Amino acid sequence: MSAPLEIERVFLLARLPDLPAGAEAVRIEQGYLPDEGVAGVEGRIRRATDAAGRARCTHTVKRGLGLVRTEEERALAPEEFERLWPATAGRRLVKTRHKVREGALVWEVDAFEGLDLVLAEVELPSTDHAVTPPAWLAPHVVREVTEEAEYRNFAIARRLGRV
Repeated sequence: MSAPLEIERVFLLARLPDLPAGAEAVRIEQGYLPDEGVAGVEGRIRRATDAAGRARCTHTVKRGLGLVRTEEERALAPEEFERLWPATAGRRLVKTRHKVREGALVWEVDAFEGLDLVLAEVELPSTDHAVTPPAWLAPHVVREVTEEAEYRNFAIARRLGRV
């Protein structure tokens, strides 16, 4: 059985836009494990905490580059997250993710702590699915960065070098 595909387009934004009513915010602490992030493989652990303080921990492995990648994810117990977290030193990031549903798609707008960087991403059902940033987002789009490696979260975490 093959891993599920992630088909995602990513856009660099000039700033965090005014978000529509109903946008959900989640604080994400994310770290990349050693011996991954080579040859197009990224292994990360993540703790996502919602506005009510509920945390969800996951381990995700992504393979590939650009628009289409495979993605395998599993839930982690908080204790397992804490045990693995020290192994991610120097490859961490913190961001606030804002989720906005637009029709059948969900736009995720990430504002990174410690960087003047805002990215918007949207997962698509197929590679040929047409996508146009919604009206609340479009004026803030600088350009699409889906194929630019320096805008991948793994590269951003390494650039930040958080311990």
